[in-house]
Amino acid sequence: MYLPKRPDEKSSGCDVVSTDAIAEVNQQTTEFYFLPIPSRLRYDPENPFRFSYKMLVSYAIVGFIITANLYYCQPLLIQMSKSFQVSYEGVSRIPTFVQAGHASGLLLICPLGDLVHRRQLILALLLMTTFLTLGLAVTSNLHLFEALSFLSAATSLTPQILVPLAADLAPPAQSGFAFSIVLTGIMLGVLLGRVMAGLIAQFLAWRVVYYTSFGLQCLILVCIYLFFPDYPPHRANNELAYWEVFWTMGKYIVTEPLVMQIVIINLGAAACFANYWVTLTFLLGGAPYFYSTLVIGLFGLLGMAGVMAGPICGRIVDKMGPWHALLAATFMLLLFQAVHTGAAGIHISAVIISCFGSDLFQQIQNVALPNLIFSVSSSAASRLNAIYMISYYVGQMIGTSVGTKVFVRYGWRASAALGMAWYAMQIVVILIRGPNCRRYIWFGYEGGTRFRGRQQTVDFAGDHSTIASESEETQC
Repeated sequence: MYLPKRPDEKSSGCDVVSTDAIAEVNQQTTEFYFLPIPSRLRYDPENPFRFSYKMLVSYAIVGFIITANLYYCQPLLIQMSKSFQVSYEGVSRIPTFVQAGHASGLLLICPLGDLVHRRQLILALLLMTTFLTLGLAVTSNLHLFEALSFLSAATSLTPQILVPLAADLAPPAQSGFAFSIVLTGIMLGVLLGRVMAGLIAQFLAWRVVYYTSFGLQCLILVCIYLFFPDYPPHRANNELAYWEVFWTMGKYIVTEPLVMQIVIINLGAAACFANYWVTLTFLLGGAPYFYSTLVIGLFGLLGMAGVMAGPICGRIVDKMGPWHALLAATFMLLLFQAVHTGAAGIHISAVIISCFGSDLFQQIQNVALPNLIFSVSSSAASRLNAIYMISYYVGQMIGTSVGTKVFVRYGWRASAALGMAWYAMQIVVILIRGPNCRRYIWFGYEGGTRFRGRQQTVDFAGDHSTIASESEETQC
């Protein structure tokens, strides 16, 4: 874990001073009323911490370890069924409990990042997740395991607290690159969580996976306490009650054109992602390929290549601006999906091309969309992130259920064509509203289509206005 430096300390040239509107005059010296905050980590509005990419790498490592928790169970279900002495159907509910728990946490806990000190929130979530993971390792009762899985997933939210924090602290001209580093850690947790669990369980008992996770989380918990700075909530949220969080989330969705636009695009993007990977398994396992599970799993390596290109995608978003990068990426995704629709069931080369291209340009989407939604309000970053992630989960459920039904009933080409239709829908929604419209403009191209980079938001007493980013504007 990297400790950010104070402005008066020597630092590398990539460090920049945060100009965030988080400010509390009284310095907090303890957390949870009894635990002292190390003096070097206490927030001082007169001497704020410097922001650097080393800090982002530490965020990415934490995101990797915690996100992997959500996917450990998937390759272990067969061993779990033997251990709990139940059928495969009996353990098949475990991933459902994990998904339901995480979705509940995103809705009920994630928005707290706007109301409380994020250091204390992260420590509390990590402490609960750590001991719940220990419970998963030792319990011999299936129903208790399901309940603990739900609670563990509901508290595995540290990455979703760090994501808006990174977006909040990063300089506007570099926010895409900053966000992409944290996103890369999270996506590696998604991809490698299953792999690590499968490898450990191949040679040892499945419970060793959770004991290992418990040890890693203990290490992360200590590092967070010793090195993570204290960032207080925004002044704009000082009078905001917990129940008002949900009112403001709903208000953002129905009154902010940009939020509504991003939610619709994100639903389609998540649906396309889930539809592609779920139906790809069916396609490769049947005629004309008849590949084994191992060979099908190796296609995940192509996904790894796209994830590792995340920082490059972040640079592209910073250079082009999120709206233009999003439009270009979605158009390229439509082209690669067309390749998949035309020849995926005919020759494996079409599958490889579409797989790599889809993962690469989906990374640009995954960087551009949060950049856009976070630009709505810096004081509501956690609530906006909750809206974004919930819409992503809903989109994945739509893509999985609808895509599977279309594949089973009409075949691989119909399900691939459905993906093309969803990408086309996203392009239409992007084009409805230009990149430089004022806050409450729902349609049109007010301000033209100039390249602007990410816009920066400034909050004044709970309200906010949008100002141009530091990126140099160029005429499109």
